[in-house]
Amino acid sequence: SGEEATVLSGGQRVTPAWRPWRDGIQVADLPAGSVVDELFIDGRRQPLARYPNADPVARHWGGSAADCLDPARTARWRDPTGGIVHALHQHEWGGLHYRIAGRDAAGGLVLEGGWQNNRPSGMHERYRFVEGILEELDAPGEWHFDAATARLCCFPPVGVDLATATVEAVRLRHLIEVRGDATAPVRWLTLRGFTLRHTARTFMDTREPLLRSDWTIYRGGALLVAGAEDLVVEALTIDQVGGNAVFIDGWNRRVAVRSCHIVGAGASGVALVGRAACVRDPHFAYEQRRELDALDREAGPRADDHPVDCVVEDCLIHATGRIEKQSAPVQISMARRITVRDCSLYDVPRAGINIGDGCWGGHLIEGCDVFDTVLETGDHGSFNSWGRERYWVPDIAEGTARVRASPGIELADPVEATVIRRSRWRCDHGWDIDLDDGSTHYRIEENLLLAGGLKLREGWHRTVQGNVMVGNGFHPHVWHEGSRDVFRANIVGLPHQPIGMPAAWGDVVDANLLHRSGCALGPATELQALSGADARSLVGDAGFRDAARGDYRVAPGSPALALGFVDFPMDRFGVRSPRLRALARTPRLPAADDAGTSASSRDATIHTWLGARIKNVVGLGEVSAAGLPGETGVLILAVVPGSVAERCGLRGMDVIRARDGVEVEAVDALLRGMPGASTARSATLGIWRNQALMAVTIAV
Repeated sequence: SGEEATVLSGGQRVTPAWRPWRDGIQVADLPAGSVVDELFIDGRRQPLARYPNADPVARHWGGSAADCLDPARTARWRDPTGGIVHALHQHEWGGLHYRIAGRDAAGGLVLEGGWQNNRPSGMHERYRFVEGILEELDAPGEWHFDAATARLCCFPPVGVDLATATVEAVRLRHLIEVRGDATAPVRWLTLRGFTLRHTARTFMDTREPLLRSDWTIYRGGALLVAGAEDLVVEALTIDQVGGNAVFIDGWNRRVAVRSCHIVGAGASGVALVGRAACVRDPHFAYEQRRELDALDREAGPRADDHPVDCVVEDCLIHATGRIEKQSAPVQISMARRITVRDCSLYDVPRAGINIGDGCWGGHLIEGCDVFDTVLETGDHGSFNSWGRERYWVPDIAEGTARVRASPGIELADPVEATVIRRSRWRCDHGWDIDLDDGSTHYRIEENLLLAGGLKLREGWHRTVQGNVMVGNGFHPHVWHEGSRDVFRANIVGLPHQPIGMPAAWGDVVDANLLHRSGCALGPATELQALSGADARSLVGDAGFRDAARGDYRVAPGSPALALGFVDFPMDRFGVRSPRLRALARTPRLPAADDAGTSASSRDATIHTWLGARIKNVVGLGEVSAAGLPGETGVLILAVVPGSVAERCGLRGMDVIRARDGVEVEAVDALLRGMPGASTARSATLGIWRNQALMAVTIAV
């Protein structure tokens, strides 16, 4: 242990002789073999020479440009080798990174990389930028380092004299490594009260797929813990590191990360990640599958090389994911009984807490304050999870049939329930809580959701009870028949928003209150019409005590109480230690009776065509349910049995993306020249089904 003034840094102070070069840029020679991954001047990180220049108010990458790789621009780069291209995934499901390896025979750039996301795609056409190019060094603060010549160029920040400034060159990836194993663990070690800062970026080594989640990972961080037991990390400040801040790797028991402040990490805050060798029948790609009769039927892990009974509590983690957008303040994968308690998590590009798979559940998330999330990506939530365990397949009907044929197989990996309770969530670019593909065995109880509502995609055994959803509500997407789900005694601000649901929704959807300020109490007929259930549900004023100040407890006599809703504390979210509470922000509260509504301007009219009910894809919900890159295409809501559409092989939840090789952006583009609308007799449709493109020929 030590005092907080003690600092371990991955940077090295450099004091070269600076000399003028051109256009205000200064240059210095460093010793041969020097490494400069990032540059800090007087404690502030400076941007590597980039196009476009850094823009602190830009949503993506601090500035992005579609033309950053235009041949007219790249042709003037004398030697781009070593430059880096950063881009969002085409669907905005995280980020991708490429190193420029040189030029091909035609003078084009040769790129290597793109493996940082486990759902492969090309780079986003707009949200991208390039850095590390000498010819783009043209703004105050920018710098460039030529490793071959050890020459450092810098355009000094405004008002800074490089001759007297403190200049630090970052070179180390890890600062502390704790290494043991199950047979000889590191025991009873406490790391307390000091600062770790300024480690090198690791994004080009983020390439190990984490099962079938959307993540790949780099197993390292400023603090790496592997093979520890009863280890405590307490009251550390981890400041502006280039990759992960804390990585808890493989076999670990009862490791606690407490009262730490993690800010400005390039990747994740605290990652707890087991080894795939522990998983029975591990799969590593979304499309990968194994036939049901070939699956290992034994429940639980195959081995014990994974974190168990670890805790992240009273931690302030914010502004992470500075470089790696598929990251989170807290990431959990292939682990068991992880507790995340009393943490404040915000200002991040993707989820605040991510659980990448169902192996092996038993996690507890409580007392957390998670907001300002999904700031640079899409189709996600402040909390996000995936399932995609051994039995799972993308086709919903086949997944249902698998569980019917082998009851209990859906619980073979998530052997213990994960509980999310008494936390506050806000996501303005997705869902407050998002349980995605196959997420199974969850209890979501007594949470305050401030903006995005709650999404349950297909999965099994989820109970959602006693939550308050302000200005939004329940988003059930493409459930299995007989999913054993429960949605009960919740207060919702909007009617349910189902997509692709079966006739019967799980086990119970009932006793919910649709809050409408000043509304007379009555049956919730809107909910009943949507769910085919909600027989006891009501619409009326919940009687919140002080919504303007964030107190959504209900007054005595509230109709919610008669439905089984139980009040829970509204002043116990986030960090609790005075030092961190003084630093932490809290979320913006909704205006009175805010309603989360789609900002889409697309026409949502339903049409009938060839016996199918069709409409434009409209809103984030439909984009997410279909796994689309954006609001584009025509959604098939339902197909009449025996119709032309059915005979040609179309299904409900198909999305028509193209007609005879031409993009179909909306219904009017589909109907022009299509069978049933003119003399045309056939067409080939590009159909998006189970997140893959296929061809279907329509003939009448």
